[in-house]
Amino acid sequence: MSQPAAALKKPVSVKRVILRLLLYFVVLDVCIITLYPYFAMLCTALKSRNEIFGGNTILPVTALWSNFIDIWSRAPMARYMLNSILIAGGSTIIAMLCGIPAAYALARMKFKGQTAFLGVIIVSQMFAPVVLLIGIYKVMLSMGLTDSILGLIFINAAFNQAFTVWLLRGTFMGISAEMEQAATIDGCTRIQSMMRVLLPVAAPGIVTTLIFIFINAWNEYTVALCLISTDTFKPLTVGINTFNGYNIIEWQYLFAASIFAIIPVVILFMCIEKNLVSGLASGGVKG
Repeated sequence: MSQPAAALKKPVSVKRVILRLLLYFVVLDVCIITLYPYFAMLCTALKSRNEIFGGNTILPVTALWSNFIDIWSRAPMARYMLNSILIAGGSTIIAMLCGIPAAYALARMKFKGQTAFLGVIIVSQMFAPVVLLIGIYKVMLSMGLTDSILGLIFINAAFNQAFTVWLLRGTFMGISAEMEQAATIDGCTRIQSMMRVLLPVAAPGIVTTLIFIFINAWNEYTVALCLISTDTFKPLTVGINTFNGYNIIEWQYLFAASIFAIIPVVILFMCIEKNLVSGLASGGVKG
């Protein structure tokens, strides 16, 4: 006669239960620490000005959802968001169009000075835009691209180019070259084999790189602040300074606008969550 199924189960050790509870506790703490600033920002966005400076609690006494509506009449938020979309989208397209061929060449071709060239790519990532701000301004001024969306597109594409090439190179190196050779034997040219074989396989890494470029360009603030003076061409990161006056800061409107600024980033991360880990792992292949 067989024993009951419960009797056949191994007893769970106390040590294992404690370790699992400790793990849950750590994960919960990390989530709280990470999400609390956004929670505080939402609560502040729902308060009145008097409550912000006179209240003693993080939660609003009366939630003023009208703050999210008022910002659209107090500032050209729609124009700011459209400018940010154009800048981030344009710089992403340019960076990918230039970065994919460059990364492919570094992954598949051998040439003299390749190691030094890769070192230059890494070193270029060490310079913050603020260090090069004067030079950037002079170059944009000589090209007539100051105070223009097109100028910000080119600058953001340039600053994200090294990251694009480095990550995509690792992605391409993680894909067997025999697949492209087989396509070549079937009559495909090098470009056709790259387009039809390599790029579909490298889709997770490409999507991950694309999203990171978009987010970097979307969040860029320093260069846009220095180059853009016309209100019509300001991106969202600079435009929300409308609520930051000389004598008063309208915190409720500033945080309400900031919430709108992070919505596209959250949506993008939700869309690529499945490809994010595999894309970063493929981009980290040692070359």
